[in-house]
Amino acid sequence: MKKKIVSALMCTALVASMLVGCGSGETNPPADASDAAATDDAAGDTAEADDTEDAAEDEAETAEAEAVTNTFGDPNGTHLEMWTFVELHGQHYGKMAADWNTAHPDNTIEITCTTYPYADMHTKLLTALQSGTGAPDICDVEVGQFPNVVEGQDTWLVPLNDYAADYLDTMVPARMETYQGADGNYYGAPYHVGATVMYYNVAAMAEAMGISEDEVTAKIDAVVTWDDYQALGEEYIAAIGQDGKYFTSVDTGGTDWLWLAMAEYGDDWTGGFEGPANVQLDSVKKMLEMQQSWLDSGLAEVSPDGHVDLEAGFQNIMDHNIVSFPKAMWYMSRFTNYMPEEKGNWYIAKCPVFEAGQKMSVGIGGTGTVVTQQSSAKELAAEFVCWAKMSEEGEQNIWDLLGFDVCNTACWSMDSFAHNDENIYNSYFRNYPYDVLNEIGLDNIGKISVVAISPTINEYVCNTTLNEVLEDKMDVSEALQELQDAVDLEQ
Repeated sequence: MKKKIVSALMCTALVASMLVGCGSGETNPPADASDAAATDDAAGDTAEADDTEDAAEDEAETAEAEAVTNTFGDPNGTHLEMWTFVELHGQHYGKMAADWNTAHPDNTIEITCTTYPYADMHTKLLTALQSGTGAPDICDVEVGQFPNVVEGQDTWLVPLNDYAADYLDTMVPARMETYQGADGNYYGAPYHVGATVMYYNVAAMAEAMGISEDEVTAKIDAVVTWDDYQALGEEYIAAIGQDGKYFTSVDTGGTDWLWLAMAEYGDDWTGGFEGPANVQLDSVKKMLEMQQSWLDSGLAEVSPDGHVDLEAGFQNIMDHNIVSFPKAMWYMSRFTNYMPEEKGNWYIAKCPVFEAGQKMSVGIGGTGTVVTQQSSAKELAAEFVCWAKMSEEGEQNIWDLLGFDVCNTACWSMDSFAHNDENIYNSYFRNYPYDVLNEIGLDNIGKISVVAISPTINEYVCNTTLNEVLEDKMDVSEALQELQDAVDLEQ
């Protein structure tokens, strides 16, 4: 049993690193990770099983030693155990526990939030769910790990449908659906939309193009299609006329651009819960061929270290080597944390589409909070989680503390929420982030499923396909056929 747990988690850790928006950035999976997972799956002798069990026990001891625990709330209230892999998430629940107790003096709670290292926490949770003992009341689950945890559906997790009912009318459907099981029930409460938007350096563009920043903003607002985006980029490149300066960068270590293309056409290469996976989509082909043409023309460069969410990417942005790129709204915290000197330069806009009228965003990354069936207070835990993650009070704290684009759209148009200049994100950018979300609208944010085949697709795309297409200039159709062959071996 432990061999299967470790193998599954090693595999899904790969996709997690490409999807995460809560707590860390994308990274390429280690070169030997897939081989290690394959070895675990293939091995069957008793000695190896014992070794794996010993390793799992050692990892569990290490996880306990590295854990950070904080307790919040009323010592006389109902006690809840919560696990997470981001300590700031625990701080969110601490604040919400205090607010809950103020509003519910006859039904108070005390919550102990334990923060484990990412892989250790997910291994520990899955072990507890499969064994039927040892699970917490509440647990964060990163979206890349969610296919493992939701496999048990309502035998492991509490369906949140009834507890979320008061909020569903204003919650972004695509984000709620990310944490559905195959039975259609909602098993996770989201932290954020992760809506993909375009970030533009208006100040750098105005300086290079010799026009006012307001004129640049007007040009950006006029961009509807990728053809429009390319034309604006060509205008910028012609104006700046310097080697090493590009309009954008394309990624070899992340799938954001491809997810955006699929969302625009309503595609999903995973095939969802039913499958089969099909990566040979026109939407994916169109995006890759367009990116190849940008590299050939000098409009784009390959992102340093593979994508913009690493130190080299931050430096490239600060050096103004690129002046636009698409990324989820959680990337706002990268600006404030790693690029504070860029304050006032950047503008957020809708993403271009291939054809007018298409969806113009896709939710990327995320963490869903689950309630386990092992909880002795599962109804209270579920009610508290949904309130802490979906109510206006909870969403306000998520925005202020974590800087995430919240899923409750009722908050998007509240001036005290969306236009509060004391909020670090509202004051950093040239426009208000939630004004952009309102322009996009909840029905224009697409979803790509994260299911059992997702790690295989993402690992191969980021280790092989994107490098072949963008670095080696391989024919896109040939590269996608190669990818499909690799995926078919795992289906």
